[in-house]
This record gives sequence, structure tokens and C-alpha cells, in this order.
Amino acid sequence: MIKRTIYKYIIDKIRTKPVVVITGSRQVGKSTLCKILVEKEHFNYVSLDNTRDLASAVNDPAAFLKEHKFPLIIDEVQKCPAIFLEIESIVNKRKFDGFANEGMYVLTGSQSYNLMENVTESLAGRAAFVTMSPLSNKEILNKKELPFEINPSINSKNENKDTIDDLYKNIVRGFYPEIFDKNIIDTESFYSDYVMSYIERDVSQIINLKDKLQFQRFMEVVASSTGEELISDNLAKIIGVTSKTIDSWISILVSGNVITLLQPYYENSVTKRVVKRPKLIFNDTGLACYLAGLNNPTVLKKSRFNGRFVETYIINEIIKSFNNNGINAKFYYYRDTNQHEIDLIIRHNGILNLIECKSGVMYSASDIKAFDQLKNSAFQIRGSGIVCNTDKPYSLKPGFYAIPINSL
Repeated sequence: MIKRTIYKYIIDKIRTKPVVVITGSRQVGKSTLCKILVEKEHFNYVSLDNTRDLASAVNDPAAFLKEHKFPLIIDEVQKCPAIFLEIESIVNKRKFDGFANEGMYVLTGSQSYNLMENVTESLAGRAAFVTMSPLSNKEILNKKELPFEINPSINSKNENKDTIDDLYKNIVRGFYPEIFDKNIIDTESFYSDYVMSYIERDVSQIINLKDKLQFQRFMEVVASSTGEELISDNLAKIIGVTSKTIDSWISILVSGNVITLLQPYYENSVTKRVVKRPKLIFNDTGLACYLAGLNNPTVLKKSRFNGRFVETYIINEIIKSFNNNGINAKFYYYRDTNQHEIDLIIRHNGILNLIECKSGVMYSASDIKAFDQLKNSAFQIRGSGIVCNTDKPYSLKPGFYAIPINSL
């Protein structure tokens, strides 16, 4: 079993909050992590995927929680909205009675929108929120995972032995734990089952989906668009639905942690001619490759999708490095009407990191000239440069570096 970096952060939250809410897409390892909490932290466990337990919770939440006593993990808790008010009552009473109420409940679910909506209404201020991602490369390699930064002395020490060919194998394989736990070679079969299960179980819980094949076609087109601006009208024309439907379906993928929408970066000191549309990032490259029909690393490497899938991989690994350590950084991209673009902007503690994601090896200062668009930013800029397939870090200009992808 692969050790998860985020486990320490979850334990920290259990020690300080009555309720910890864990979200994440299907198959990211929530249930496995819950089993560890049962073994090491002595939590009780119940899953509302079990129809009998679900019926019991729906019919009488109070009786259900008397039967299943805290500390308690409730898996797929979003299936019973009524239970949140009862949890609120129990948490409040315990504190009113003068007892410590930390670490009472861990709630998990794969549909973050429904889950978060119920929690914020009933448990505001009492709950901590944690989002689990698929495995990071550092977790797979069993290396210490720290928040990403461009620092040549650190990046050179963190390099692994992966080659450029290994990079594309990793991108196509993806990062869902089951692939590694079961040493799955036929990932195409795994992702086929994944998509079918996601549409049948998760999507169909949210909307009345009349044409499931059409929704899968939508996912395929979105996967092919990873790393690109989200233009709903274009997707609507391809799929044959309205823009309103596309927006609704996009929100489903976001709430299911299947995709991330990077918002455009803007501040008053920066040009007002910035693009206003978000950029779409698929949260797992393996799932995206399957949906886009790019199941062969060599084919991907030679295809026109090469750059955007490498960019997606880099952005995902960077975001995981912050989220897994419980650091609430903000992530953006920059593009203006003059075609200046910055692939990723990280804002944390009053500092901006500007990142370009490249699949090549050798670059120069001219490849980061778009960074000049933020020279008047109110925030300090440091730790910036290009993440690419170089073997060793090198300087682009004073204070800006190119670093290896295999240091992620």
C-alpha cells in the first residue's frame, strides 16, 4: 500500500475539529484511507453505499447515529442529507455538556458539491475540508513530498531516474491507486470500467441523464481539451447540446473532482485586456488519455496533444504538492488579448510563482517574456521559470530557472 502524504494533514484536522470532510473523485483512495483510520485511530465505520445502512439513515438519522457511535466514519454521506442536521445536534450537545468534541466524525463523498452544500448549511465552523487527489509521483516513488518551488539546489536533489519516455508512460498510465495496488497493466480496461461506473453511479445521482453515450462523448471532448480555455459554445456545437447544458455538465465534472478550472489571473495593476475564460485541466492524465484515445505513450509523444498533456501533468503534480500538505495556495493562469500567456500562477503568502510548462529541453529568457506582463504586480515574484525535460536545472536569466520535470 502506498503511503499518502495527505494522511498527516487529515490527522491534524481530526485533532482540532469535530468533523472532517474528505472529498475526492471516485477511486482516489478515500475508502482505503478510512480503513487506516479504523485500524490506527479506532474509528467506527459505516458506508451508505450499503443499501440497508442507507435506508436506516434516511428513515431515522437519530437512531442511526445512536447505533453507530462516534468516533465514526460515514462513507458516501451525501446520499443522506438529513443526517447532517443530526450530526450538528450531537456535536453541539457534546460541547454544551463540557466535553471535548474534536475528532467525532469523518465524512467522505465523491460528489463535493452536494456534500459541501449540506456541510456548509449545517456544520459551518465545525468542519474541516480535505480534498484527496490521485497519487502524486512523489507518493509512488515513496519520496518526501514538499510544496513545489523552483529552487535549483532543491530541484537537483529531488530528481528521479525517469526518462522522457518514462514521462509519457506515466502520463498515459495515470495515478489512481488501484492501478498500483493491483499492478494493473491493462489500464484501458480499468478506465473503461471507471467511466461507466462514474456515469452510472455519480452523474446519474445528480441529473436525469437521458443519453449516457452523449455524456461520455462530452467527457471525451473535454479530455481532448485539457490545457485549453473552456469555451462552452464550441463544446456545445461539437456535442449537439446547448451551452447551458455544457455549463451544467462542466459543473458536474468539477464537483466530482474530475476536472479543475484554473481561473484567469487579474489584479488592478495588471493589463485589463486579460482573457476572462477559465482554463480546463483534467485531474488525472491517465483518465484523460483514455477518453481522448491516446492510450500509447509513443503516439501521445508524437501527437499534437503532446504539449497540453505534459502541461496537465505538471500542473496536477504541483497542485497535489500543496494540497497534500494542507497548504491553501491559489492557482491561476494568465492570457491576454495580445497572446501573452503564463501556464500557471501560484499565489501564496503574498508571493507569486510564475510557471511555464514545456515538453522540450532547452529554453531561454525569450520563452518567459510573458512574465513581464506581471512586472507591476502588487505581489512579490520569485521562484519562477520553466518546468521542462532538461536533465539538470539551468538559469534563464537572473532569478529565473529551467528545472527538470522529473524533480516533481
